[in-house]
Amino acid sequence: MKKSTLLVFVALTILSMVTFAQDVETPDGFRANSATYSPLMDMLASSRDVQVTDAQLEALETLQLEAIWDALGEHKANYVLGLRTTQPGERVVGRALTMRFLPPRPDIREALDALAEEGDWDRRFYGRAADQGKPGDVVVVELGGASGDQMFGDVGALGMKLSGIRGAIVDGGSRDLAELGDSSFADFPVFARYFDIDTSKWLGAEWNVPVRIGHVTVLPGDIVVADESGVLFFPPQLLEQVLSRARAKISMENYQRELLRKKEHRFGEVYPVLSPELLEEYERQKKRSN
Repeated sequence: MKKSTLLVFVALTILSMVTFAQDVETPDGFRANSATYSPLMDMLASSRDVQVTDAQLEALETLQLEAIWDALGEHKANYVLGLRTTQPGERVVGRALTMRFLPPRPDIREALDALAEEGDWDRRFYGRAADQGKPGDVVVVELGGASGDQMFGDVGALGMKLSGIRGAIVDGGSRDLAELGDSSFADFPVFARYFDIDTSKWLGAEWNVPVRIGHVTVLPGDIVVADESGVLFFPPQLLEQVLSRARAKISMENYQRELLRKKEHRFGEVYPVLSPELLEEYERQKKRSN
């Protein structure tokens, strides 16, 4: 085939694809579906089709955040700093329920009001989370960062908490810091860029879609682990591997601390990597204990 003929063929193919896409009608009920359709999540669905158990999530709550981060390998970059928490000393672990907000415009507000009525959901996404959230969810909100808006206060948080949601990660603001810092919310930490007395104005536009939190991408269903050190997000299919690697890391470091306290070896023989002789002894001890 000549180059000119090939170029014409490619151009016609692209044109036909565009025309086809423009001609496809939205199926009845599609736009009011309970989650915003994402082609990306559709492509990734098979690789993320894993069962995350409560026992696995509870195990994450007991592991050092640095050990979990170390176990993530190439996913270490999915780490967010700089969020304030309503519950210092408390950790939140769960599955990401994501949502994206946009600055307000009259036409967008009108369209979202119509969609909410058509789908029979609460246009205020904190209210929708209170109605649709599942036990083990963690609300993860793209809300403009430090220059964004506030999403909810203590009443909205209470509604989400009562649905079984474990907490919230908000790349933006929240209200009612004093109330959310009360002991009654000890099991519902809110991590946010800032806290403000103003009411929310931005509009919930997309529900359970890929979102940006700080410099990282978070997908619906990602595993969330957050405390005052930072927030980690990673794919659910990595959870068992992360647990195994993190436990191994903690076991090794506990052994290294024990050796250092005995003062029988030079520091460089113990840390960061055991000498071959000490590593052999460590492996023998592991076999005896198993």
